[in-house]
Amino acid sequence: MAVASPARTTALHLLGMQRRRSGRARDLLRGAQEMRSLGSRGKALATRLVLGVNAAAGELDWRIDGFAAKPGQLEPRVRDALRLSAFELLYLETPRQVAASQGVELVRSVQPRAARMANAVLRRIADCRGEVDAARVAVGAMAEGGPVASTDDLCRASGYPAWLVRRLVADLGVERAALACLCALEAAPVFVACGHMDANEPEVVARLEDLGLAVSRDGLPGSWELGGAAGLAASGLLERSDIVASDLAAQVVCRMAATARGRMLEVGQGRGTKSLLLARAMGECGAEGDARPEPWVVGCEVVASKVESCVARMGRAGLAGLVTSVSFDATRLAERDVPVELAGPFETVLVDAPCSGTGTMRRHPEIPWLLDPEALAASAERSLPALQLRMLSAAASRVVSGGELVYATCSVLAVENEGVVRAFLESPAGAGFERADVLDAVGVRSLPEAGRAIVAANRTETGAFQSSPTPGSYDGHFCACLRRTS
Repeated sequence: MAVASPARTTALHLLGMQRRRSGRARDLLRGAQEMRSLGSRGKALATRLVLGVNAAAGELDWRIDGFAAKPGQLEPRVRDALRLSAFELLYLETPRQVAASQGVELVRSVQPRAARMANAVLRRIADCRGEVDAARVAVGAMAEGGPVASTDDLCRASGYPAWLVRRLVADLGVERAALACLCALEAAPVFVACGHMDANEPEVVARLEDLGLAVSRDGLPGSWELGGAAGLAASGLLERSDIVASDLAAQVVCRMAATARGRMLEVGQGRGTKSLLLARAMGECGAEGDARPEPWVVGCEVVASKVESCVARMGRAGLAGLVTSVSFDATRLAERDVPVELAGPFETVLVDAPCSGTGTMRRHPEIPWLLDPEALAASAERSLPALQLRMLSAAASRVVSGGELVYATCSVLAVENEGVVRAFLESPAGAGFERADVLDAVGVRSLPEAGRAIVAANRTETGAFQSSPTPGSYDGHFCACLRRTS
């Protein structure tokens, strides 16, 4: 009797674990013991299946429910197996017979009596592959300036829900939305940068190449795109902060925020990825570096466990004296009773706001189907835009006269980006601020031509930065620079 391959069995196990724990797919993949026993091709397939099923969950369920006699009665493990095989049939290049038979064996492994049903459902789903291929052709033509594809075609090509597809078209325009949908189910590119200020770049490249990784320049100093990530986690380079993994557009945001003098307040510090990049960028572009007061970067993060992780990380990177971290609710920054470290004033305040993450859905495939449209209602008190505006308004109080307020997200949705900036500038808190052009940021002016070209290519009419995912390229990030005039 045929059996399911180890890669598919591992993927099924991880999907079940994720469902039971409500975990993140990448976290499970990173820590799974089963993944270590797979060869490189097996790891690649298991990863592709787990991420793909997460990204296209709604589309896959729609297909399954359309062909199953009693979809409401499907045992959760059986649905996991059907989703996995349906994704392979609709989106991967696996021969139809192989994908279908392997799917049947996966179902048989968790519920033997459901194997016959699985065979019938999967063979009918296989017949739908032509619809998906045709949708991708239509979306590809749309990306090149051709006719606008239907919402159904955009959904089939990306796996995204219809409401999100419509928002992408409205906010990005038809061509950029089409590109975002075309690469939705692709693996995101891997970018890394030096994690230490005094890193020897040729030595870093040599160590990456020793791992068998293809290394190429990406336009920023001390930053590279890798041909893959195999062996990177086990190498210790990330753990020791010799390098930091960060999307290229996120690195560009750090260049826009870097200041050449004074101190910076980083709101939403997380575990310190941007802190590492900011410290390096400030060291590179700061002519007054020797006279700059320490610490250079003061981080504000509400989650205490992230503060602990950040402090340890800065220590490993040799930045303990230059970067600090304080646990505090950023919406209270305008109050008098704040920790002494946050009292300011600061030459630059970066608000790295919590957001929908719609610019990073290739890396976080749970987002499309977990995101609630109501969470994006600008007028709702508990919405993301409302929280973002409160954080930006509170942080503005810590900017010195003549200083900069930088607002950033990893979203491509206008309501979280330009909508929040516009609302801030129209509010009492924003009355003393004006827009500044991202191309004029000191960290951008010091970039080589290729780096400045990235900023220029994604510069908006208001002088902000807005990238969006495209096949084989960086993610979607937003950054607006505001200057305090009074």
